[in-house]
Amino acid sequence: MQETPTHAELVESMTGGMVSELEPFRGTDRLRSDGRPRGDLRNELRQINDVRNAITCLVSLVLPLTVIGIVVVIGHWIAVLCAVPIIGVLQIRMFILAHEGAHRLLFSNRRINDLVGINTFGWLAFGTGTHAYRRGHNHHHRDEFGPKEPDFLLYAFYPITAVSMRRKLRRDGGGVSAYRILRPRLTGLFRRRFFVNSLRFYLGQFFVFGLFAISGNPLLYFALWVLPYVTVYQVLNRLRAIAEHGGMTRSGDRRDTAHHVRQGRIARTIFVPLNVGYHLAHHVDSGIPFRNLPRLTKLLEEDGYLTPDLTWRTYRGLWRALVTPNPVTNP
Repeated sequence: MQETPTHAELVESMTGGMVSELEPFRGTDRLRSDGRPRGDLRNELRQINDVRNAITCLVSLVLPLTVIGIVVVIGHWIAVLCAVPIIGVLQIRMFILAHEGAHRLLFSNRRINDLVGINTFGWLAFGTGTHAYRRGHNHHHRDEFGPKEPDFLLYAFYPITAVSMRRKLRRDGGGVSAYRILRPRLTGLFRRRFFVNSLRFYLGQFFVFGLFAISGNPLLYFALWVLPYVTVYQVLNRLRAIAEHGGMTRSGDRRDTAHHVRQGRIARTIFVPLNVGYHLAHHVDSGIPFRNLPRLTKLLEEDGYLTPDLTWRTYRGLWRALVTPNPVTNP
């Protein structure tokens, strides 16, 4: 009988295709050897701007309502088609705010943080509004690619062939990936263990459907909320996720677990909003709120933790390498 491989063996055989040898970082006056800021600097970077975050949350709720309202006023199918990718982008933004809430970095008051980040943004955009994501995501940060990594297979086996990448993106754009994600909610109503979360999921979507019904266009819920999520959102989410961890591996050095990519205006607008693209810095110290990640990244670069050879100048260059068998340089 063939023995089941250990997790260490799975990590060795399925990850690390884009990891290069690193010079150890010894630390500086400002940074520890693991990259985390020291003392008062770390406390300063961990400050949460409640007022600005409240404005950001309000804008993130108003934007999809505005886009949908414009479509309703225009009343033409071309407007619907144009709005689908826009809503998909805005759903990504809502997810990032839910992610910030899961780290309890959205508001300094925990109850407000959970209400807005977890119970609201984590509910409306096809979630349950519970702490389930937060608990799973904690495993991702405690031990990337570890035994409890919730997205191990999403990041594994890179670089992959162009054929394989196109197949993944077709599944994303064609609704297959969304179906796999939502299937537990579809079946959960008939399983006692998952009933409550599934019920919460449906109540959330019924609430969103109700808003469309109030506008006098209930069927637009399927065109302007479901369709963007099962197509555009899934494609953008994969492109973001593999740019964060594709081809990396389990390690105590965060430079081996996550990519560092320079942030361009278009990327920040479309699929890495709210500084989520400063992802290696986020993994160096996951207790630093999104507004301060650019500053932490600059410190990491200035003090030599992040070097030019570890920096991808564009997402396009990184994606090319993710489908190239033997990437050599960081274009």
